[in-house]
Amino acid sequence: MFSQTFGCTTLGLNGVLITVEVDIANGLPALDIVGLPDTAVRESRERVRAAIKNSGFEFPSRRITINLAPADLKKDSSGLDLPIAIGILAASGQIVWDSCKNYLFVSELSLEGKLRGVSGILPMAIHCCEQGINNMVVAPENVQEALLVEGINVYAPLTLAQLVSHLQHAIILPAEVKNMITHLFPGNSEDFADVQGQVVAKRALEIAAAGGHNLMMIGPPGSGKTMLARRITSILPAMSPQEALEVTKIYSIADLLHNHAGLVTERPFRSPHHTISGAGMVGGGRIPRPGEVTLSHRGVLFLDELAEFPRMVLESLRQPVEDGQVTISRVNASFSYPAKFMLISAVNPCQCGFLTDSRQECTCSNSDIRRYRKRISGPLLDRMDINVHVPRLEYSEITNTMPTESSLVIAKRVAAARAIQYARLSKYNIFCNAHMGHKHIKSACHMTTGAQAILEQAFSKMNLSARGYDRILKVARTIADLAGAEQLTEMHIAEAVHFRNNMQEIY
Repeated sequence: MFSQTFGCTTLGLNGVLITVEVDIANGLPALDIVGLPDTAVRESRERVRAAIKNSGFEFPSRRITINLAPADLKKDSSGLDLPIAIGILAASGQIVWDSCKNYLFVSELSLEGKLRGVSGILPMAIHCCEQGINNMVVAPENVQEALLVEGINVYAPLTLAQLVSHLQHAIILPAEVKNMITHLFPGNSEDFADVQGQVVAKRALEIAAAGGHNLMMIGPPGSGKTMLARRITSILPAMSPQEALEVTKIYSIADLLHNHAGLVTERPFRSPHHTISGAGMVGGGRIPRPGEVTLSHRGVLFLDELAEFPRMVLESLRQPVEDGQVTISRVNASFSYPAKFMLISAVNPCQCGFLTDSRQECTCSNSDIRRYRKRISGPLLDRMDINVHVPRLEYSEITNTMPTESSLVIAKRVAAARAIQYARLSKYNIFCNAHMGHKHIKSACHMTTGAQAILEQAFSKMNLSARGYDRILKVARTIADLAGAEQLTEMHIAEAVHFRNNMQEIY
């Protein structure tokens, strides 16, 4: 006998419908799975066999052939256990085949027949809706993720036996209901009110947050670079529904959503250790998975001790920083992952760290300093919009009890500036100034005569590249947005040039 059920897997960030065809014929008992099954799918033979028997059903002692279509696509998800099991029960006559036709089944099976959650449910649910399938069966821990998609009924039986009873109308499982749980990232309680001094660095971080700009902090050890960077998420604006859905899809694929978690509403903050590999940073593997640049999408990628990262890893950032996406090519397919993030980095001015310190003498030789600075290439430095020196705090600053500006106050200014940018750029599907292209800069960055003169002088003295010229204008546009100004004035350009020039003066 023959039956057909529907499962799903992921390819990149998208779901792919898998048609599970089951044929049971006379012959020696065997179970063959064809259609490019990976190890996790090949091993499903034993899981499905045990789950069917332990759920009180009969496993056919005949020749069973299972085809996973399309046959030219590699399948690597244990979520195909459930459609395979339902297909076998339907082909053996233990379930009426017609009852399964409008269902998508996605779940791993335990040996006792319980449903277990899998990663990538959100893109699968989106694809299910696009294919016109009205019902989706998932494990209980995947319910809220699947319910993020409107237009489908989501069912979450505890066991295979319970699902079969539902398909045979012996019991009626209620469709699950969405709750208001959202996924929050840890460490979002940091506040700029806890930071004493560092007025210039705080201003630089505010500009970076308002425009989505890349920023590098340079200073001696213990000056507060890491502490400042970890507070930037407290002043970033809330994500739009479109941005939240993009980030949630990524974290669903990467299996980083907690059980029962719904939409990701806070911007990601990723801080990988400097021993990370190239594949860990940009993504990769035999079956490519998102890397840190993609997990930081619409959020912040913080690289502490930038010069300690391997040169290959740092150079791999150049294309994602510029293009906002990363493409990973393998023999069978190419995968493009989004990577629009703020790159925040902290670095010491030399190996001992005290080159720019006013109180402690640097012990590095000139050759040591040059060697240390060569760890970061010029093209990567050219992609930094804002460079700020973070000096050592004085005793009076550390012990100062005067209240400082809180993150809530700064966040209001940042949100107001982002609203201006959204009104200006949303028609281009752009959310902040940092993502503007050259044509957007031409239409958005109108300068006064004095501002043009300052920028022309800076272009000659600083030997700016075309990229550097554009990035100064983007930062100046953000400074003007924070001030509520329509036109770029001398003050806006001068401050942007100052933050750009810091790199040449300090590093």
